[in-house]
Amino acid sequence: MKRLVAFFIGLIACSQLAVAQKYGYVDTQYILENIPEYTEAQEQLNKLSEQWQTEIEEKFALVEKKHREYETEAILLPDEIKKQRQKEIDELRLSAMELQKQRFGVGGDLFKKREELIKPIQDRIFEAIQQVAVERQYSFIFDKANQSNLLYADPKFDISDAVLQKMGIKVAKRN
Repeated sequence: MKRLVAFFIGLIACSQLAVAQKYGYVDTQYILENIPEYTEAQEQLNKLSEQWQTEIEEKFALVEKKHREYETEAILLPDEIKKQRQKEIDELRLSAMELQKQRFGVGGDLFKKREELIKPIQDRIFEAIQQVAVERQYSFIFDKANQSNLLYADPKFDISDAVLQKMGIKVAKRN
């Protein structure tokens, strides 16, 4: 009988702890949009991306031009020169594809530049989220942005503005 009473007391204590947990959420997209350095970093990444895309398009245009020239002259060329020209075109195409992979591939230049510019901002946000969560004694903080599984969130539990304030960024209250 004493064990049963002790078990129920333990069960009640555990349920009280579960009820005492506090939950909050942030909208990291909203936070990022209110950080000037993030906007600047995005603009810089967009400019680089456009430059690199233009560079790649020019290489592919050169490949296409060389291929058209080859097609036009192929009838008149000896086999040895045909092979040489085809080899040059293939090398140019491979070079363009390698450049595309180097710039935009997984672990490519754009990925590295994004990591260099955005990661420090993300780290600051994460640190501020942690500080606010500890100060306000939240057990869990969810992210509302980017296709999260958060189906409903009461705005009174949104700590996004508190995170921005912790980062020293002043924002007007949102609706």
